[in-house]
Order: sequence, then structure tokens, then C-alpha cells
Amino acid sequence: MQFVYERRRPEATTLYAVVRDNVETLYAAMGESGATLPGFVREELEGYLDCGLLCRGFAHLKCEQCGEHRVVAFSCRGRGFCPSCMGRRMAETAANLMESVLPETPLRQWVLTVPHAIRHRLAYDAKLLGKVTRAFVATVLAFYKKRSGRSGCVAVVQRTSSDLKLNPHVHAVFLDGGYVGEGFEPLGHLRGQEVAEVLAKARRRIERVLARAAEREGDESELALLTSVSGTPPAGPALRRGAVAPAPTPETKLCVSDEGFNLHAATTAGAQDTRGREALLRYILRPPVAQERVVQGPDGLVRIALKKPFSDGTVAIDLDPLSLLLRLCAAVPAPRFHTVRYAGVLASAAKLRPKIIPKPAAPQGETEPVEDDEPAKKKGCRYWPWAELMARSFELDVTKCPRCEGRLVLVALVKDDKSASRFAKSLGEPTEPPARAPPRPAPYFRSPVIRRLTGHDLAVA
Repeated sequence: MQFVYERRRPEATTLYAVVRDNVETLYAAMGESGATLPGFVREELEGYLDCGLLCRGFAHLKCEQCGEHRVVAFSCRGRGFCPSCMGRRMAETAANLMESVLPETPLRQWVLTVPHAIRHRLAYDAKLLGKVTRAFVATVLAFYKKRSGRSGCVAVVQRTSSDLKLNPHVHAVFLDGGYVGEGFEPLGHLRGQEVAEVLAKARRRIERVLARAAEREGDESELALLTSVSGTPPAGPALRRGAVAPAPTPETKLCVSDEGFNLHAATTAGAQDTRGREALLRYILRPPVAQERVVQGPDGLVRIALKKPFSDGTVAIDLDPLSLLLRLCAAVPAPRFHTVRYAGVLASAAKLRPKIIPKPAAPQGETEPVEDDEPAKKKGCRYWPWAELMARSFELDVTKCPRCEGRLVLVALVKDDKSASRFAKSLGEPTEPPARAPPRPAPYFRSPVIRRLTGHDLAVA
């Protein structure tokens, strides 16, 4: 299939409309309740509302042959929920892992979820969540060391489930085996009993970490007060669609549970399966939600279509727009919290890492061979230009002129709002961001269904 580039228009999506029409209501509700919205969450919201708008700045490209113009709007570079920016981060990180970090070994994904009782605490205590992640990774590394040798992993902390409900959990991709010296020994067959033993050890280790964690005032960030907007966590009930009958749950020996903890280790990718390895990495790095899955529902609700049905047959979740906005806020990680972590032989200080990571490609025109016994030079991850990521992800050359197939070159980066608005006007584009809806009074909910379910059967102005 031949893809054709079209400039994205986030202002035309349902997700953008949810943020635009409810952000002022959220600010007002938080102020009236005496709570304070964390600054980093407010910055994420404001940045998303400017992301992809020409009037907020863009890159101007021009064809060298026919003079055709193309503009590419700036992004917000958010790390919470923006589908475009999170998608770019996913593609870039996966590309760097493939080319600069992971050796050609089989990979296995281990996914750890924790009991509901401690999810809220982990979500709003970044240090504690980091300690829990390290305890889990160390347990799996110890298992690999006992079975095969020294292994390594890339662990990614995800904050939400597919319905955007707060659910901090860990997706960790391990080298499925271990190094003995500089030789790699594959793990081989993994038994369900071994997964159960790993989970039992990880659970005990995590429980010790939780027991040692000091109870501090304000341990739960002010973001936890978001539920005070309605008094009903999580700020309004969710309505499940399609749950007519429980669907049969497939039995797997590599998925075990233990007192609320769950560990899944059935997903693998072969050493030579380049496409499968990168698909696995993209999966663990994926954004919380894709904008295509957020659509308008009935009765003023917003529907999140699930990528995979729940075990009870649910295929979609209906929420009040404000409730969805609150879930988006909860998906924003705390500043300076590393959502991607390296451990084992892939850790930055590991002595074996320089010898096992992919060797840097020889400069163009270089013919002198590299000695086999010469240690590989350290190759750091690099910044991927937007055009390279588009070509890698969609096989789309965005630098090709759509009119004459010449080359588009960068003319200018327009960062000034006045200049950007003037240029946008010449293209027939809006010169100002879409107007926000004014704040609504209590009970804040727009949907009469949610107002009735929460006992607020009042008319909303």
C-alpha cells in the first residue's frame, strides 16, 4: 500500500474536543474544592491544546524544483497522553533499542501487575514505584542467572490500562537467556512452575519494599485529589458496553496470579525476527490511548473502544467527558521519573554491555576492516529526525514533493505566534487556537446519564 502524507489536524479529533471543552471546568472545579492541580499536569494539558496547530509555530519546507510549499506544525513533546508525541517517542525509542542497545538474541516479555490496593499508592509515589520496579527486575534477572547466565532487560512502566483506568504496571523485555563469558546461552523451554516461583519471590520482595517505605505526609500527590471533583472515584462511573456474557478465558501456563499479583511471560520474539522484535518493543512503549479509539458516544458520553475485549465481553467504555479528562491527567508521569529503565548486562555501567550491543556502522566510504578482537566502541542512542521516523514506520518519504517528486528542503522554523498566524491566514488556516468552552457549574458532568447515576440529577447550564 502506498501511503500519502497529510498534515495531522488534532483539533478535529474527539480527544482534542474533550480536553478543549472540559479543561476550564476542571480548573474551576479544582479551585472550588480547595485542591491544586499539579503544575506538570497543567503544562501537559496546555501543551496538548497547542500541539499540531499551525498558529503556534511550524517548519516551512519548499521544493527546490517547482517551489511547492509544505508546513509541518510543531508538537508539544508531551510524555503523558498526547497520541502524536507519545507515538513519536515510541517509534524513536524502539528504533534506538534495535540499532544501539539490544544484541541479536531471543527476547521475552514479562508483565507484572500489582493488586488494586497498592496501585493508587504506587501511582503517586515515583520513588516507591521505582523501587518496586527494581525489585521485580532483580528477581527475574536472578532466575535467568540461575538457569542460563547473566541476562539484561529493558523495563517500561505503564500507568494505565487500555480503558485509561489508573493501573501502574511493568512491561519488561528480557534477553531470553544469559551470557556465560561472552557467549550467549538461550533459556530454552520455560515452565509454568518456574513462572509461578518467580512471581512468588517477586511478591515477597515487593512486599518487603512496601513495608520499609516510610509513610510520609502528602505521599499521594495532589493529583490524587482529582477525585474530589465529583466525590465518586474515579470522578464518575464508567459504563461498559458489550458485556453480554463472560468470554472464555484462554488457559496458559505462563500466566500466573498470586494474592493480587499477576505475571505473564508467554510473549517472545526470535533472535532473527527483526520485525517481531521491534513490534514487541513498540508494544511496551505504546501511548496510553490512540485518538482513533476515542469517539463520541450517546447521551453526551465519550466512548473508548478497547483494542481487545475484556474477559467479561466488554468491547468499549463510556465515560463523561470530564471523567475521561481526569483519567488523562492521571496518566501523566511525575517529572524526572524514568519510564524506561535498563538493567543487567544492558545497564549503562555493565562491563559486558560494550561487547554485546550492536557495533556502530562504518562511516560511508570506509573500507578498512575492523578487527574482531577490537572491543566495540560505545554507540549512544541518537535523535531521529521526523522524516526518518516516518520513512521507518510507514515507508513514506515526506521529503518528496507531491507535485514534481523533487526534494523538499527546510526554509525556516517559524516560532513567533504573530508570524505563524500571518502565514496560517495566507493558507486559509485558523489564526487562533480553537476557543475553549467556559467552565460549567457543579455537578460539572455534562452527561445526564452520569449525573443521574451519581445522584446529581440537575440541569447543567
